[in-house]
Amino acid sequence: MSESPGERPVPELIDDRTAGMLRAVAEDEVVGHIQYLVLEAPEAALAPVHTIVDPGHEGHGIASALAAEFYATADREGLAVAPLCPYVAQWAQRHPAQAAPASEELLEAARVKVAEDPSLW
Repeated sequence: MSESPGERPVPELIDDRTAGMLRAVAEDEVVGHIQYLVLEAPEAALAPVHTIVDPGHEGHGIASALAAEFYATADREGLAVAPLCPYVAQWAQRHPAQAAPASEELLEAARVKVAEDPSLW
C-alpha cells in the first residue's frame, strides 16, 4: 500500500476466490469489494454480482480499481466475465479495450445461478 502526503492510502486488491470476493484493503480495513460467483458453463467465467464501497471511502476510485482488477484477473486466467453488477457492467461499457463483452448465453447462465441461490444477489 502506498500513499502520498495528505492523500488516502491506495488500497491493496486481494482476490479470495473461495469466498467469491475481490476486496480493497487499506490500513487493514476492507474499504470495498466485488462479490462474484464462478461459472463453469457455458464457459469458464467470473460473474460479479455486487460492488460495494464503504461510504467513507466513496469517490476515491475504489470501485473503478476493483472493476479494472476484476477484468485483469479474468484476463490473466483466460476467463470470461458475465457482469451482473450494474456498476461493473457500466464500467465495462466505458472501458471496452479492457472488458470484452459477454455473450447473452453467458449472462443468462449467470442469472440462472443467482436465481438458484438468491443469497448471491
